[in-house]
Amino acid sequence: MVIKVSNKHTMIVIGVCVLSLMVCLGETLFNTKGEPREAVVALSMLNEGNFILPINNGVDMAYKPPLFHWLIALFSLPVGHVTEFTSRLPSAVALTAMTVAVYRFFAHRVSPKTALLVVFVMLGSFEVHRAGTNCRVDMLTTAGIVGALLGYFIWAEKRFRGIPFEAILCMSVAVLSKGPVGVILPSAVVFIYGLRMGAFKELLWKLPLYALCALILPFVWYLFAYDYGGKEFLDLVYEENVLRFTGRMSYSSHENPWWYNVVTVIAGYVPYTLLIVMSIFVYRRKTPLFYPHSWRVRLKRYIKDEKGYRLYSLVSIVFIFLFYCVPSSKRSVYLLPIYPFIAYFIVEYMIVLMRSHHKVVHAFAYTLGGIAVAALALFFAIRAGVVPESIFSGKHAADNIAMLRAMGSSPISLIGCLAIVAPIAAVAVFHFFRRKGEFERMVAVTAIVLSVLFAVDGLYAPAALNYRSDKRVAERINEIQPEGKLYHYRANEEKANIVRPYTVDFYTGDRFVPFAIGRPDRCYLLSADKDMAVFGTLYPQYAVKEVEDFNHKSCDTRQMYKLYYVVNNGAGK
Repeated sequence: MVIKVSNKHTMIVIGVCVLSLMVCLGETLFNTKGEPREAVVALSMLNEGNFILPINNGVDMAYKPPLFHWLIALFSLPVGHVTEFTSRLPSAVALTAMTVAVYRFFAHRVSPKTALLVVFVMLGSFEVHRAGTNCRVDMLTTAGIVGALLGYFIWAEKRFRGIPFEAILCMSVAVLSKGPVGVILPSAVVFIYGLRMGAFKELLWKLPLYALCALILPFVWYLFAYDYGGKEFLDLVYEENVLRFTGRMSYSSHENPWWYNVVTVIAGYVPYTLLIVMSIFVYRRKTPLFYPHSWRVRLKRYIKDEKGYRLYSLVSIVFIFLFYCVPSSKRSVYLLPIYPFIAYFIVEYMIVLMRSHHKVVHAFAYTLGGIAVAALALFFAIRAGVVPESIFSGKHAADNIAMLRAMGSSPISLIGCLAIVAPIAAVAVFHFFRRKGEFERMVAVTAIVLSVLFAVDGLYAPAALNYRSDKRVAERINEIQPEGKLYHYRANEEKANIVRPYTVDFYTGDRFVPFAIGRPDRCYLLSADKDMAVFGTLYPQYAVKEVEDFNHKSCDTRQMYKLYYVVNNGAGK
């Protein structure tokens, strides 16, 4: 039976995505090296007019394919420059598109109400929300992989007849945003699932063919990029896609043990992992969730299920999880493609809880509401000066005190005011709905989670993190030298993957170049004291004058930046 999906529900999903993802995108300044490192690639595209393989930070090729940066550049055109909002918008749009696709997928196969709960739970997970509001390529890649997985399942429902155009297009998106993994994962999952349907021989030639089709557009870019970058580009591609997987990179990159993935998934689904932990204490030993015999029964039912979406979801989770246990390089965002499918099983579990132990779900909702109210009370206590700075000690005391002062003095915007009201309103709505139907109560629970995330994005994060940004340093440098190249120096500049002043470079318009590349006769030079001691040894012919001490620890390098003016006294001799 085909389940009809209301366009009204689809619009509700889009509206929730806009409110929870896009409203607060520009509130927090860049305060980590990851976001400006991606944003400056799009900035260099617009500055240079090179959309194939631009050079940013004076010397760097982009580590990933350019689709994400193309989108940043596109979204930045209407405002005339790259901003925090336009840099993060591609991730938010990608997550919105993925959310709609996931909603319609489960709505057609389970029910529209269950599908709504699935996407609301997914949007409320910490890892998905963070990736959807960050200027990083991971959410665009995830949307491509998940879209391909869904498209391939629809193709499987047709007994692998016809051409899965949606899956092919989505795989192209994933490859153009991160690389070949965008083809490998969806193809492997549908192949494993296809074995259940006895389609081994058919998939053995069809999947490679469709994978090649998905690689056509990326291959065109790779050809042009090789024409620009030559062997250096090929070496970068090989390191990022082969050596990263085998653990033989020229630099260490997020090396972690296999169990790191278990921890990141548990942490990534906060706060819903709290609900699962709370529910453990109300279950008996032979409960449907925890009794091993029940697992075997459920697995057999999934395998025999004619619709197959449960088994397909399970295969997607298990294979992708195990795939990323193999390489030594592990990051929590690598596992994002399994989050929509985990959300479905969490919703199944929440429905069981609501029917048999609804007080646990209610306690979870009120616990979140209590945390939200307590956080709000603490925030205003800080602003009132009630929290003393003396509570901090140790080596991070200075940073914590600076954060405390920033939270106490930062202005509250209109969005911040809405962020104050949102969690309180969500808890009030849940309290009103606590005697309503099962679906209404569960939606109210997810609304509390989303409202807390909205409060973090619109109020707490800007107040607590904007002080860390190097934007103030960049603005002062722009006053001192509004135009022209600027230089930075770090000891061991030739070291692979050395951290550059990405944030300052972004906010100065991508004007910074490593000193070793240009070695001008005179220039403004951004560096730190300990690096300048090395500079004096390597370049004794340069006279150094300190221009400004910013008294600010860089959010990129964690060094105290100073601006110097250096002059080559031996020039022309």
